[in-house]
Amino acid sequence: MKLLFDAHLDLSMNALEWNRDLRLSVQEIQKQEQGLNDLPDRTRGTVSFPALREGNIGLCVATLIARYVKPENPLPGWNSPEQAWAQTQGQLAWYQIMESQNELVQIKNRSALLSHLDAWQKTSQSTPLGYVLSLEGADSIVSLEHLDIMYEKGLRAIGPAHYGPGTYAFGTDSTGGIGAKGRALLKKIQELGMILDVTHLCDQSFWEALEVYEGPLWASHSNCRKWVPNERQFSDDQIQALIERKAVIGMAFDAWMMLPNWKRGVTDPISSGLVIETIVDHIDHICQLAGNVDHVMIGSDLDGGFGNEQCPSDLKTIADLQKLDKLLSKRGYKESDIVKICSGNGIQFLLNHLPNKSN
Repeated sequence: MKLLFDAHLDLSMNALEWNRDLRLSVQEIQKQEQGLNDLPDRTRGTVSFPALREGNIGLCVATLIARYVKPENPLPGWNSPEQAWAQTQGQLAWYQIMESQNELVQIKNRSALLSHLDAWQKTSQSTPLGYVLSLEGADSIVSLEHLDIMYEKGLRAIGPAHYGPGTYAFGTDSTGGIGAKGRALLKKIQELGMILDVTHLCDQSFWEALEVYEGPLWASHSNCRKWVPNERQFSDDQIQALIERKAVIGMAFDAWMMLPNWKRGVTDPISSGLVIETIVDHIDHICQLAGNVDHVMIGSDLDGGFGNEQCPSDLKTIADLQKLDKLLSKRGYKESDIVKICSGNGIQFLLNHLPNKSN
């Protein structure tokens, strides 16, 4: 069973806002949620620590996320950046207590990554799950000094925006550029040597960010606009630009990002014909544009506010990502290429860009 690296999981959001004890099995979490209807994915979640282990997903990028919304913004979120900051600190505290119980281990530098991979290969069932800390949407960064604080706490990747207009950039379902605050943030990210996550940037902010920022960048969870024609996915020009910057792009398993014309709460996985193999179309498109397999990874987002009502019909838990192995082989991908897609590309990117030592 191949090692899988998942470049996007919202573990702390699920723990604190969804009130899920991720140490339990997926089935136990679903049972606890019987009778709850506050969220569309109640009793439908697919992610837990045991499921990650079952799928040999020994390494992931795990997020902090808290959106600040101005009064005119209809999206849910916090009413001040300071509240958003405090929310991320609570999420960080959850990661830390999971570390204290040997459930997780934070990866801050190259040597820690190599040590974790070695330990996982030897004894995966007793080795803590490895995670690299990322911030999805930068609204909680009250000032650039707060980014310094978070870097010291292990933050290694950051996306300037999430949904809607943000403090530093415009995200999904909005239009606009990065502005003076965004430029200052990008300069600071580059000074710290952090990874810029261009996922969720609207087209204008995407192109402006690439013009300003010269450091390492990736897209933790974005698919192809060729197959799903909306701005949340990348156009061929954007994919080519990322390839030229030696970026990697994580394939997301949210149904509306995999299949065109998906309607949340209406379309269902079975009647739509959505299966795990659908993502291979997106993978193959990027590989064809690049002329190689070096720019694709997994960024499942399988706990990103949806469950099995909005993911492939043949995916019951995140462990089913292991099915990608045979599906890629069926499409003609050779063994060494499959290893790169499943984990090698993302791990090599981290080895290239994580600091040598922790500060």
